Amino acid sequence: MPQNSNGKQVTVQTASKEYSVFLGKGAIEQLPHLLESFQKKPSKVLIVTDDLVADLYLSNIVSSLTQNFSVHSYVLPNGEEAKSFDNYYAIQTFALENGLDRHSVIIALGGGVVGDIAGFVASTFMRGIKFIQIPTTLLAHDSAVGGKVAINHPLGKNMIGSFYQPEAVIYDVDFLISLPEKEMRSGFAEVVKHSLIWDDEFYQWIRGNIKKLDDLTEDRLLVCLENGIKIKAEVVSNDEKETGLRAILNFGHTLGHALEAAYGYGKVTHGDGVALGMLFATRLSEKLNPELELSTDLSEAWERYGFPTKIRSSVSPEELLGWMKKDKKTQNSHIHMVLIQSVGNVGLRSVPDELILETLQEFY
Repeated sequence: MPQNSNGKQVTVQTASKEYSVFLGKGAIEQLPHLLESFQKKPSKVLIVTDDLVADLYLSNIVSSLTQNFSVHSYVLPNGEEAKSFDNYYAIQTFALENGLDRHSVIIALGGGVVGDIAGFVASTFMRGIKFIQIPTTLLAHDSAVGGKVAINHPLGKNMIGSFYQPEAVIYDVDFLISLPEKEMRSGFAEVVKHSLIWDDEFYQWIRGNIKKLDDLTEDRLLVCLENGIKIKAEVVSNDEKETGLRAILNFGHTLGHALEAAYGYGKVTHGDGVALGMLFATRLSEKLNPELELSTDLSEAWERYGFPTKIRSSVSPEELLGWMKKDKKTQNSHIHMVLIQSVGNVGLRSVPDELILETLQEFY
């Protein structure tokens, strides 16, 4: 059964790097020690964050570092729209203007959006400098681990980016206290995803212990985080550059990303999109594998958690199909989706357009 107590360390081992995820209450206290431990002391530290997180946590973190380091901060507007080329360019300019060099460190303080764009800046500034992920959302337990960094393009989400591992991830659960419910729900979708693709025991624990979002007490949250991060680390260690196995982490994302694009970025949370995408992928899986009986169970759970179970009538199945074809797993215009055989057992499969359209119709 999943276990946890405060103060955990999970190791992520990839082909390019091994690093630690520090997890628990007060984990942020590791930051000054971590920076001091680098072989060469960072010449400058640039904290990239957003305006909501900055108001809550930036001044404390800056003051914990200023005695020993030269610290600068760059504040983005909160929201998916911040992952733009313009902002990427602006942060690069800010870094150059403030004299960052190859021995500087970028700290990503925020949710997945901040982590993605700050990590991409770090991966390309002077051909790559160190960066540290400090996630402040439940959703970022997924995006902060594994080294995927990117910005969006009007023609697709995360289309410009790279694989670039952080030096460490510091996950202080105290940062999650300030999260609004819709952000908790969004992050919880990725927790459920990790259980569905990899670990039936963890999925059964979630079913038994978390009937609704209010059940996410601090102890249960730590169990969710530790197990979700361990699963992500295990998958990534086997396939850092997403040439095979790592694609299973995209369960629910083919439709999820299509919904985000079709509705307009920011009009649906990433987690809500992925949750509906997982339900859709499960229903599709049942058609191809009639022995699977899972979508009814998920639908009932989704209602309790507040996840959407229907597609908005403002977008058509044909429009969504078009967006799904822009997915990075698409090959020769054939959609490849992560489908589920049983809990803990998923795989990539080519799905004909007709079956996708027919199944989408059932979600209106």
